[in-house]
Amino acid sequence: MPRYELALILKAMQRPEMASALKRTIEALMERGAVVRNLENLGERSLPYRISKHNQDHRRGGYFLVDFDGPPTIVSTMMDHLGRDVDVIRPTFIKHPVSKTEECSGIIPVNYEDRLYNKKK
Repeated sequence: MPRYELALILKAMQRPEMASALKRTIEALMERGAVVRNLENLGERSLPYRISKHNQDHRRGGYFLVDFDGPPTIVSTMMDHLGRDVDVIRPTFIKHPVSKTEECSGIIPVNYEDRLYNKKK
């Protein structure tokens, strides 16, 4: 499964309401087959500009990062789901690039005699 990161801006709320909104989001991810690796709270901040969402103007929001593994179809279904959630101001999905790791084959022995003779010729 590919690895994704969900950058989430929630509207400014008290801690219990914020926790329930996050819990709804995480449960929706897990229902769709995601494996959540990490949840990071970046704190509540002023938004860079006023954002209108669900007939409300927002000037502050809570920023969160959710790191997860999930099927490729999860992005479109979660965007639909989060678009209907009244507590979510802005969801953004970022796909982590696949890093190819090469196995070390170890130290390759060098025949110094061949190198020495090849240089003299």
